[in-house]
Amino acid sequence: MRARLTTDLWVSAYLARLRLADIAAYVTAKGDATAGAVVVKVATLDGHARAFQRGYDLQADRPVWMVLADGPEPEVDQALARQRNRDSDLWLIELEDRRGRTLLGEEGLD
Repeated sequence: MRARLTTDLWVSAYLARLRLADIAAYVTAKGDATAGAVVVKVATLDGHARAFQRGYDLQADRPVWMVLADGPEPEVDQALARQRNRDSDLWLIELEDRRGRTLLGEEGLD
């Protein structure tokens, strides 16, 4: 059985990885420290953005990061504002990377 990290610990580790990869990252909304959900938005600095949320792949029996919103950055921001209004425990992490890197597919970030 795999131990589950608290959200604040996962966010701290994720931010450290992003810093090492030279990806600008900001926590724009802090949620519940123990079990809040996390949404990661990456802005490609050309007016577009994509947001990811954690889901679960039942066939593969593992967590996955799924696209929550994708398109012009103002539209993605509106979708995230609606999501945050529905869930005050939600963490929002915003990245800025021209190549759209998030590192979410890397080992240890599932």
